[in-house]
Amino acid sequence: MTGEGARMLASRLDQLWSSIADAGREFLRRRLGSRRRSIATLCRELLSVRGEASTVALAREVLEAWRAMSEDERREFCLLLAREFGPDVEAVRRAAEAYAAAPGPRTLAELRRVSESPRLELFRRLNTAPGGPRTIVEMRALLLRWIASAPELAELDADLHHLLVSWFNPGFLTLTRIDWNSPASLLEKLKNYEKVHSIKTLEDFKRRLAVDRRCFAFFHPVLPDEPLIFVQIALTSGLADRIQPLIDPSEPVASPDEADTAIFYSISNCQEGLRGVTLGNFLIKLVVATIQAELPHIAQFATLSPVPGFARWLEQALAEERLRLPEAERRVLERVHDPEWHEDPATVDLLRPILTALCAWYLVKARRNGRPIDPVARFHLGNGARLERINWAADLSRKGLAESYGIMVNYAYDPSRIEQNHELYVEGEVVHARAVEKLVAAAARLAEPVALPVSAQAAS
Repeated sequence: MTGEGARMLASRLDQLWSSIADAGREFLRRRLGSRRRSIATLCRELLSVRGEASTVALAREVLEAWRAMSEDERREFCLLLAREFGPDVEAVRRAAEAYAAAPGPRTLAELRRVSESPRLELFRRLNTAPGGPRTIVEMRALLLRWIASAPELAELDADLHHLLVSWFNPGFLTLTRIDWNSPASLLEKLKNYEKVHSIKTLEDFKRRLAVDRRCFAFFHPVLPDEPLIFVQIALTSGLADRIQPLIDPSEPVASPDEADTAIFYSISNCQEGLRGVTLGNFLIKLVVATIQAELPHIAQFATLSPVPGFARWLEQALAEERLRLPEAERRVLERVHDPEWHEDPATVDLLRPILTALCAWYLVKARRNGRPIDPVARFHLGNGARLERINWAADLSRKGLAESYGIMVNYAYDPSRIEQNHELYVEGEVVHARAVEKLVAAAARLAEPVALPVSAQAAS
């Protein structure tokens, strides 16, 4: 379905639900009267009604009440949902005892029924209201902001996450290529959503949409104007080892016929409320297949990725003396505190072998709960990529220097080995190239046996 077709379908659905809600409003007025009710009362009524029109009408009232609330009122409402709309603990206990006494389909079905939080059904019904899916995604974005200071919201978040994983299953999504002819409103949104390498103007974005570039996004049929996630790709000759040539608007446009490699250099999630809903791995695999079909001469697929946790990990490990280096190397590392260190060739030559070796160790050996500490590494390695190369002086922006001393990484996606690499990752192995293994060995010679941090405790 085209983007325009999806928008027309979503508009017709909204009109349909609105007409049903309008019809249901009269039923509700006769049943409940015209007095104003609290949002908690509306939610309880919503769970009790059976008619389709009444359900949609009540769902619309709940969402209208939510939209009229201040942020503090919304937080209190979420706390109410967490406290009062969970499963009946006593009913769960009785059903569990009944199943333990007589295991079978009937007792198991009853246990499942009473174990499900009423919140789940509440959100399913809210989802039928006009604008319901969009509002629920926005609601979870707020919930994620509050959960650190209100851990009692964790169960509510788990329920919402469970539903959103089903509703935004990749099988329901549409892959759309974005180009300069896409709607200006969409281009403006993507410019603002870009989180990895900022786009200053739409003219800058135009270069990223030239013939030697590709941009793809996932959309959901009920949110046809809201991209969920998008990826930017550069068509290059060989692996890219620096980000600046890929995002510099003044770079000359090359012919895609001369390229042999597709470099995924930016993946941005657009909806904070869908955090934890797996979209990126399906996006990459589908884009690989799409490019292979369009440009069969492209033989290599890889990323040029940041290493966002490396500098923080290294600084903490040194400060807490969990990483002990020879005194000469420690003195060299102190030079990174000079904001202009990367402009001094002598300093750069001294730092390069130390930092690239320690970065390789960080990516391959440093773990939390058996998985790599670095979030970007977890994403790509878990998606079946191989840690291919560590690139020195790849991103000398302020952000790149602060996060990883300018280091970036290539993760290679070999379509014939993606599933095998994924299985190895699940078993605890970080699949990496021989060049990376040499850097890991160099790090071991540098710091062992007095120790490089590996464990989850070392990463925290």
